[in-house]
Amino acid sequence: MNSGPVIIGFDGSPASQRAVREAATLLATRRALVVVVWEAGHAFDLTLLPTRAFDVPLGSPDLRTAVELDNALYEEAQRLARWGVHLAIDGGLEAEGLVVADDVTVADTLVRLANERDAAVVVVGTHRQGRLAELLLGSTARGVIEQAPCPVLAVCSGE
Repeated sequence: MNSGPVIIGFDGSPASQRAVREAATLLATRRALVVVVWEAGHAFDLTLLPTRAFDVPLGSPDLRTAVELDNALYEEAQRLARWGVHLAIDGGLEAEGLVVADDVTVADTLVRLANERDAAVVVVGTHRQGRLAELLLGSTARGVIEQAPCPVLAVCSGE
């Protein structure tokens, strides 16, 4: 395993919380980067939704509300990153957080970071969703496994 950081995808879900804990157990004392990916500008899309959905001009979108919502989403992403870092440090990892605004998939973002940072491993949580869970991975886990330049630790939520 190279000396790059452990990249941990974190969204606050039970699966991602467990992924942080398992990564800390298996990779204690390593450097870790807890990554929260958020969709910058998504609030602006939400303000245009009624217009797009009905193909009827309903007046101009409230841009002030969109900016406030976008800022709130960014602050929530930062809060999630701090929480993920706290979990990682409690588990024994030397961790820092990173909030990434991206317009590609979460998997693509994690893979890009793994390449840029020469990651030792990428850690993602997977969600059980019924009987097909044994056959199917979530789209993020599958995308990371298929594209990552390093080993991937996919941790089941345990639910």
